[in-house]
Amino acid sequence: MSADRIRETETSFHRYLFDEIDWDSRVVALDGPRGVGKTTMLLQHLRENRNESDSALYVSVDNVWLNAQELYELAQHHVRHGGESIYIDEIHYLADWQNLIKTLYDNFKTLKIAYTGSSILRLAQGKADLSRRQVEYSLAGMSFREFLEFEGCGRFPVQKLGDILKNHVSIAEAVVSTVKVVPKFEQYLEHGYYPFYREDLRHFHRKLLQVVNQVLDVDLPKVEDVTPETIRKARRMLTILAESTPQTPNNSKLCQGLEMDRKQGLKVLHALRRAGLVGMLAEDADALRRLCSPSKLFCDNTNLMCALTPDPDKGTLREVFFNNQLSVRNTTAFPSRGDSIVDGRHLFEIGGERKTFEQIKDLPDSYLALDGIEVGRGCRIPLWLFGFLY
Repeated sequence: MSADRIRETETSFHRYLFDEIDWDSRVVALDGPRGVGKTTMLLQHLRENRNESDSALYVSVDNVWLNAQELYELAQHHVRHGGESIYIDEIHYLADWQNLIKTLYDNFKTLKIAYTGSSILRLAQGKADLSRRQVEYSLAGMSFREFLEFEGCGRFPVQKLGDILKNHVSIAEAVVSTVKVVPKFEQYLEHGYYPFYREDLRHFHRKLLQVVNQVLDVDLPKVEDVTPETIRKARRMLTILAESTPQTPNNSKLCQGLEMDRKQGLKVLHALRRAGLVGMLAEDADALRRLCSPSKLFCDNTNLMCALTPDPDKGTLREVFFNNQLSVRNTTAFPSRGDSIVDGRHLFEIGGERKTFEQIKDLPDSYLALDGIEVGRGCRIPLWLFGFLY
């Protein structure tokens, strides 16, 4: 085990998912986009559970030259010498990782297994039936609430959407009494979604583009049959999404542009969604789970937009933030009027502080999510407050 790496892991800040994971499960699967903190969460658990770490084996596949068979033999040796658990980090680097997990589960009845991997790989799990063997968790990037804590601005409770809609004034007043929230929100939009910004803020966007390249060049070919030209066009598509207002795509032309038929093109788009590069809205929130055509297409998060273009559209940043934060605990869909409908009932129009209800007037359960304000009133709610949902 990498004892030094575990010992040096910082434990003063935990992601929202940390206390929700049942580490006693036989198999724990933790996925999420690259760069959101899955490895740190694994190492924090080992550092804070010394009794378990003494009998645990931690292996990071990204910097150890092992194939699946060699890793199986390593786990076998570990069990024979009293090992009780194995933690496999960055498992997506293994070609046959699904069958490895299945074999470890079936052959070592007392061994607890936890592994992390890129969220794009969920699309490839058909090779081995892992669903009945493991408990799955998916980690999103940092919320605005987490960013404030990460920055040392204070710890604030997670809010449910219903509480924000009813009590947003008092909730916002409690936050702004201790934090200059508007400038912090602007910082978050630029660099607060990925925790690794703290390592090198000056070169954060450059490093984030390297993450994008890894997803396109390494992860995507593992789950879909793509050519180098398709990857190049997907990269260009991301830049276009970052530079423009949220797209209502012509899906046939979009797939033609990726040099694929419609079915394969949609698979690629949804793979990019799973990888945390593309955000989507459909008229039916369940449609995205069925790999249906999106009604609106945009970058997944605002940090990604800022890395892809030096001058992202302000209105697009607002919509991207809103849908990104709401998609973790709630469902979002594309309405006939307004910008987003949440959980099938709450209608939102998103904009700056001068935005009016003109586009959604007379519609029930409708709200404005407004940028540039600290505290709202009535159905006018600060946009930043929707970053407190996880």
